[in-house]
Amino acid sequence: MDQLPEYIDELPNISGHEAEVARVATAARARPLFAAPGGIDFPRVRAATAIALHQHQPLIPAGGSDLRSAAIISNLQYMMEHQDIGDNHNAPVFVWCYKRMGEFIPQLIGEGHAPRCMLEYSGTLLHGLRRMGEHGVIEALRTITCNPDYSPAVEWLGMPWGHAVAPSTPVQDYRLHVRAFQHHFAALFGWEALERVRGFSPSEMALPNHPDVAYEFVKTLVDCGYQWVLVQEHTVIEPETGGHPRQPHLPHRLVCTNSKGEQASIIAIVKTQGSDTKLVAQMQPWYEAQGLAPLTLDGHEVPPLVTQIADGENGGVMMNEFPPKFIEVVRAASGSDTPLMNVSEYLEHLFALGVRESALPEVQPLFQDRIWARMQPGDGPQRLAEVIDTLKREDDRFHMDGGSWTSDLSWVAGYDNVLGPMEAASALFNERVLVPGVDSDDPRYRNALFHLLCSQTSCYRYWGQGEWTDYGREICRRAMAIIEHDLPRPGG
Repeated sequence: MDQLPEYIDELPNISGHEAEVARVATAARARPLFAAPGGIDFPRVRAATAIALHQHQPLIPAGGSDLRSAAIISNLQYMMEHQDIGDNHNAPVFVWCYKRMGEFIPQLIGEGHAPRCMLEYSGTLLHGLRRMGEHGVIEALRTITCNPDYSPAVEWLGMPWGHAVAPSTPVQDYRLHVRAFQHHFAALFGWEALERVRGFSPSEMALPNHPDVAYEFVKTLVDCGYQWVLVQEHTVIEPETGGHPRQPHLPHRLVCTNSKGEQASIIAIVKTQGSDTKLVAQMQPWYEAQGLAPLTLDGHEVPPLVTQIADGENGGVMMNEFPPKFIEVVRAASGSDTPLMNVSEYLEHLFALGVRESALPEVQPLFQDRIWARMQPGDGPQRLAEVIDTLKREDDRFHMDGGSWTSDLSWVAGYDNVLGPMEAASALFNERVLVPGVDSDDPRYRNALFHLLCSQTSCYRYWGQGEWTDYGREICRRAMAIIEHDLPRPGG
């Protein structure tokens, strides 16, 4: 297939070739792509470590003084242009943070070592970097992604294009985010690179715990060709015990059942502990792996995998401590019995031993055991709503907001003034675009989709009321105005 154009009509290429994207994203799943070129002697591995860097910058209406007419630009661009405000002086360092793995990987491989790192960049960040003229960042990432000398060391993770949180994003829109990221990624790095994007990282590690939403979340990932998903250990439980995973360093199966009795499952890789950039900045997972020994799984002795993800740029520890510590650990880990490995590489080796996916221990989202104790799958949405309402009345700690690594933060409570416009924009997009079947290659579709996905960025519900909620409402307003103007109701 021909390479997709990166931009169409000044917008990132996030729609129009869904059939080709789906075919590529699923076709390679049946063959190993990571184990052979990686050079890891898996039988002698005692324990392994996987780290991921989460990189994100939202798009904001800040390219001008009037909120209603300001150009939508990257928050990073705004930081660059206003370095006298707050912590904005970190903007140039942030740019280097987005680029630096493109320097570290070739350096370490050139030294004869075996670096490993998983990368998760939001679509809004990638678009923002390009629009800022930071082409060197994109080219450095392209080198380690597409050059076969370096690509075995790097695993890209899929994510929702606009960094939307799954529990409170309409399910049909979340699917659009997932596909848009794959689309944009293929346009940036090519079809072969897309074949190797097999794992998914949900923004803010937010996992839906409402059974119907959780089912749609997993079904979306499976339908879009993903093999595994990263989950935070405190957002899932083992059905038989009601507790969190007892062996979090082994892969699990996330099994979600909806109120109609339908079931979907996907491999779950458990990220342990809470949100703390020091864990990755100081390469703590590798030091944890030093004290671990092989475990029994499906009759095989397998090495545990200690998995962590952290913001790749935020905080002094990531900006300053991570680079020398990463390089130091790669040099120490390479060729040892506690190497760094990427997750898909680890899974390929694991299944080559004869471990069956069906034998992986099962987990389900938090609180679902309490729901299924009161009803049966298949009882339907109305019964589910009644059970949830009863449980909320009985226990004010019970909620269906979903779980994330920021368990003290709700993505719903206190944000009605953002959620209302977001849901209105979603409903209008569904009514005027999805239901009538507007072609996804239509410029009107792409423009409306771009604004819809931008409006659902988690940042508008992270920093509290004020400037950021104003940004979120304004982008929702623009999304609705674009749809009303470009795709009016028939006869309207």
